[in-house]
Amino acid sequence: MDVRIGIDLGGSKIEIIALADSGSALLRQRIATPQNDYDATLTAIATLVERTERQLGQHGSVGIGIPGVESPATGLIKNANSTCLIGKALRQDLQARLQREIRIANDANCFALSEATDGAGEGVEVVFGVILGTGVGGGIVVRSKVLTGANAIAGEWGHNGMSGDEGVLPDCYCGRKGCVETFLSGPALAADHLRINHTALSPEVISETAAHGDSTCEATLRRYETRLARALAQVINILDPDVVVLGGGLSNLDRLYANVPRRWGEYVFSDHVATRLLKNRHGDSSGVRGAAWLWGASPGAEA
Repeated sequence: MDVRIGIDLGGSKIEIIALADSGSALLRQRIATPQNDYDATLTAIATLVERTERQLGQHGSVGIGIPGVESPATGLIKNANSTCLIGKALRQDLQARLQREIRIANDANCFALSEATDGAGEGVEVVFGVILGTGVGGGIVVRSKVLTGANAIAGEWGHNGMSGDEGVLPDCYCGRKGCVETFLSGPALAADHLRINHTALSPEVISETAAHGDSTCEATLRRYETRLARALAQVINILDPDVVVLGGGLSNLDRLYANVPRRWGEYVFSDHVATRLLKNRHGDSSGVRGAAWLWGASPGAEA
């Protein structure tokens, strides 16, 4: 019987998983990502797939989540944090190495697909998956299918514009100022606290200190929650999802799930907001699981 293989190609590690039809993991491994070496990255991925299939004694469909997207116009990778991928024909090159069709999606889309398939958003029609980590990303799944979009940027809310309460517009790596990512990523939360309080603290310490009654850290988290509510309200006004599922390091701030929905109603164009804000079910496994699920309900089926 064939298996469903997923690969999460990250900047520091490459992870592979093999899923049974039930969604249970048959095998999961990680290796370090070759740094700034495209050919070595291709070899590492192909070796992982071949080793996995030998260990399981089964052939598999292969889906890959990447920190970027494949351009619909050229078939080349764009918008990738792993810069050695930019301008490369990753899917075609891997298909040649592995002698089969490969499916590729943005890592945030893979996260959203995982959580929509058998995670926190299981059984609902529209899921918006959010990554709140070193950066800010998003993915949209409608009726169990990833929405890619005409420009392959559906869900990229992290690079919409947003203004701070103090008129601050931080620089974004994309070249613009005041992107959602510059307010809602982990480094952005730490930078906001530093800017206001002149004290450098990590998001984890800010959360812990606020929980022990520190008013400055509490104020930082309240600013963050209000900004997250405003940014997600824009998504709700356009997409109107059934659920928003949070992933990334900041998804571990449990207070977000109560406080943000209390605030987003002020910005949503409705008398009642039925959208639910949920924590991910699969944690840091969601990206690689979603890559495997790019092949749908059974290996070889359309995603």
